[in-house]
Amino acid sequence: MRRAPRQGATSRRDGRDDRGAAALEFALILPILVVLVFGIIAFGYMLSFRQAMSQAAAEGGRAAAVRPAGTADADRLTAARAAVNDALESYGVECTSGGGLTHGGGASGTCTIVIGACTTGPADADCARVTLDYPYSDNALIPGLGINAVLPDNLVYTAEVRVS
Repeated sequence: MRRAPRQGATSRRDGRDDRGAAALEFALILPILVVLVFGIIAFGYMLSFRQAMSQAAAEGGRAAAVRPAGTADADRLTAARAAVNDALESYGVECTSGGGLTHGGGASGTCTIVIGACTTGPADADCARVTLDYPYSDNALIPGLGINAVLPDNLVYTAEVRVS
């Protein structure tokens, strides 16, 4: 028959062997949790930027298209570029007049805005076409602790809007 341990006495069954096990388990799991959390944040931010690029291309095309009839193409291009810049401003990305995208002052992609024949629809119609190409793998907006390797290499969006 088994006897109960004396009061105040310790035995191996009361958890004495497990001291520090929780801290060790936490230390082993913590890096995985940190990578997972930062991965979710990096992926979410990339998705948000991707949506902003899509919206910027559409807004740029729309801004060029809503100009009054007879507006010079240069004015349409300026309006389109301003709309793209407004849509991407919160990410620190800018469409330059030279046709480039910049992030943090450095070149990081292309921003092509043209007024010309539409690729679809009536042959005599003119369209504003805005194309944004951002090489995300080379210019990630936030450091991803190696997670950027699984994110898209390139984000490309084109919007075409009829102007006449």
